[in-house]
Amino acid sequence: MRIVLRIRRYNPETDSAAHDEDYPLEIDPAALILDALIRVKGEKDGSLSFRRSCGHGVCGSDAMVIAGVERLACKTLVRDVAKEENTVVAIEPLRHLPVQRDLMVDQKQFFESYRSVKPFLINEESADGRERLQSPPQRAAFDDSTSCILCGACYSACPVFEKNSSYVGPAAILSAARFVLDSRDRGLSNRMAVLDDPNGVWACENHFDCTRVCPREIMVTKNINATKREIGRIKEKK
Repeated sequence: MRIVLRIRRYNPETDSAAHDEDYPLEIDPAALILDALIRVKGEKDGSLSFRRSCGHGVCGSDAMVIAGVERLACKTLVRDVAKEENTVVAIEPLRHLPVQRDLMVDQKQFFESYRSVKPFLINEESADGRERLQSPPQRAAFDDSTSCILCGACYSACPVFEKNSSYVGPAAILSAARFVLDSRDRGLSNRMAVLDDPNGVWACENHFDCTRVCPREIMVTKNINATKREIGRIKEKK
């Protein structure tokens, strides 16, 4: 099958602005977009820059915008985005993050937001040397959120950033929900400054774009709304 990869290119050392370059390829429709990018880099232009690691949808490093939608290149088949010969498949870097080069973005702000919600268990109560037990329903309350691989797809897809660049973002709130909804955690008060803020959970407008693009099929918006309810419950007690 013949396709054309239209890749957004940008080299800060030589380019004043990003531009698109086309790379025709003969490729099996069952091949991955990551395979296609590796072919372009190996056979057509060795200067092409993109991130990749495990190649199995676990590390999240090769998230990018493919055919207008945030996806993992290692989980997207050519036939998923190219239904006929000579289809032009646009490939762009994630949105709302500064581009370092080509398809690579600067993730500093993304991970600063992630760290700001204290994404770890907080509980200073003594467990007397034993495990803190949970019932199956208590575990189920946060199980969905544990699948996050911090790929940044939800961050890129969220339209809130178009008018509020200070929003902490869906990935950070999801990471907070992992612990806020955990019956063993006692750290919501430590996270309130970030979460209970106009740029925290309340900035979410329930567009559900984060949920639609999540490669792990996490109900991101549902977890954000659950965090909102938990914050409301705690505030009602005061």
